[in-house]
Amino acid sequence: MKIITVIGARPQIIKAAAISREIFINYSNTITEIIIHTGQHYDQNMSEVFFEELNIPKPNYNLEVGSSSHGTQTARMIEGIEEILEKESPNYILLYGDTNSTLAGAIAASKTNIPIVHVEAGLRSFNRKMPEEINRVVCDHLSTFLFSPSGTGYENLIKEGFSKVHNKPYSPDNPGVFHCGDIMYDNSIHFAKLAKKKSIILNDLELKPNEFVLTTIHRDHNTDFEENLIGIFKALIEISKKYKVILPIHPRTKSKLEALNNKTLFQTINNQKNLKLIEPVSFLDMIQLERNAKVVITDSGGVQKEAYFFNKPCIILRPETEWVEILETKMAKLVSANFNKIIDTFNYFISKKEKTFPLIFGDGNAAEFICQKLFENNIKK
Repeated sequence: MKIITVIGARPQIIKAAAISREIFINYSNTITEIIIHTGQHYDQNMSEVFFEELNIPKPNYNLEVGSSSHGTQTARMIEGIEEILEKESPNYILLYGDTNSTLAGAIAASKTNIPIVHVEAGLRSFNRKMPEEINRVVCDHLSTFLFSPSGTGYENLIKEGFSKVHNKPYSPDNPGVFHCGDIMYDNSIHFAKLAKKKSIILNDLELKPNEFVLTTIHRDHNTDFEENLIGIFKALIEISKKYKVILPIHPRTKSKLEALNNKTLFQTINNQKNLKLIEPVSFLDMIQLERNAKVVITDSGGVQKEAYFFNKPCIILRPETEWVEILETKMAKLVSANFNKIIDTFNYFISKKEKTFPLIFGDGNAAEFICQKLFENNIKK
């Protein structure tokens, strides 16, 4: 069986590690994986380093599309992926999450009649203004296999008309829908011990466990609207008066911050001793930061989950989230870019003594489940 995996952004590269690892351990004689890297993330620190660190097979193809408008970027990806699909003729194309790489892979595969496998199916923010929401919805409704990481995601698919009854053979008109758990939980379990042994970032940054706050900001809702970016950074400055705040800064966030009309704020940020803006970090370093932070503040869907995996309260810099299960546990709260809400929520989590994190993302064997289902239901070309 031949699978083509499409990746393009840092989170997808990390997610792919779980499936690639399972194929290597249990299916090396029966499944061939071919990896297409679209080049959606072109910064070496945001992509190539992860292949080496996570021992992921190097891509067989790199489209090197780089950064551009949604339409231009997606069109270039479709063209490149379609050409490779026609050449390789795989049994499946495996797509992750909700990026433009995911959308491009879904469109190219649907036009060439390659069955689509969507990992992280069914996630919904119910905000069609988010490009990610469009990408995930389109991919789901073109897919032959849909693997949802959560019960809510599975129920979202059923509400949209997908059937709970699994009658073979599967096809885009008769897809198989499964609740499998989260492959990022697989990865967090696998790499946590390695991170503890190999990462020295806590020493490098002079950080003590549970005495700092970890922050990530990259969504265009926050970076491309100056009012939102200012509100977030004013809150981080306030928090840094009591705790060290560590922000591995995304290239987009860095450029928008440097372009702020509010030069006084920019200077204030640079002068804050306890607000450290650092370059993007490796996955193992990120795990160490997440595992040892007091609180996590983020607009990243992946970081929201990882904070939960490591039993850390999370302040979500968005008006909605696709990971509603985390909200239901009361261990994460939505604050958007509102200064007062960020500060109030931070103080709430700091003062909260009892924190409980129920197991809601599976048993850490999602990759095994996915590979087994694909192998059992192999659609012959």
